[in-house]
Amino acid sequence: MENNYLNDSRIGRLIEQALFEDVGFGDITSESLIPEEQLGKAELIAKESGIISGLDVVKLVFSCVDGQVTFEPSVVDGALVEKGVSLGQFHGPVRSLLTGERVALNFLQRMSGIATLTHKYVHAVAGTKAKITDTRKTVPGLRVLDKKAVSDGGGINHRFALDSMVLIKDNHIAAAGGITNAVLICKQYLKENEIEVKMEVETTSIDQVKELLTIGGIDRIMLDNYSLEMMREAVTLINGSVEVEASGGIDLQTVRPVAETGVDVISVGALTHSPKALDISLEYIA
Repeated sequence: MENNYLNDSRIGRLIEQALFEDVGFGDITSESLIPEEQLGKAELIAKESGIISGLDVVKLVFSCVDGQVTFEPSVVDGALVEKGVSLGQFHGPVRSLLTGERVALNFLQRMSGIATLTHKYVHAVAGTKAKITDTRKTVPGLRVLDKKAVSDGGGINHRFALDSMVLIKDNHIAAAGGITNAVLICKQYLKENEIEVKMEVETTSIDQVKELLTIGGIDRIMLDNYSLEMMREAVTLINGSVEVEASGGIDLQTVRPVAETGVDVISVGALTHSPKALDISLEYIA
């Protein structure tokens, strides 16, 4: 994920929607209890160890709530922190600190949870050539942040959207009448429309791998739900001519053996569809 991801207009709209959802037409609790002019400080505390992601998003949330709030992070995105560590301090109107708390934490905890889970997978395959990548199995509307979190955890990003690359999957193959037809038709379409993107094709058998190698011109072959034995056979057949991606139900217990088959990339949907939020709190100081 590029460093300028915060320039993406989708993030601003997302934060605005999240604040309206959470605040509605006003934080009546804070407005009733806290004088408008009261200033104070608060601190972000990691309640468990993990990889931090989303600090810039936290800053954006509070800038939308109140431009008078300042946030000074004490760590950076991608940092591994221990339980009890301060992630940064806020200064500004207390009402605003309390109003923005939940939305800021929702983003930060989810992103840090994704980054932490990704880090576990990356650590599990250390020493092999395999890279851990995400999928499009993200919460609708949160993809740009979910994928940023994967990057902060040490993973790489797969295609962002359907227009990012060609990925011919099983349903495409069935609809096109076979894997050869699907590839040739797609190649012709790209040529006629002068579209330059990479092409990946999903396979479910060794025979399909052999068929693709005969056709040629593919950038990556996906091995979907292969046994370890089949993966090793496919990697030997492909012999480095194209990238090889393993996919399908891979978890922390199975990812190392998959990596050791020699695949280049391992896609894990769980990174973004089933992360556990990292426990982080915002604590009022004075």
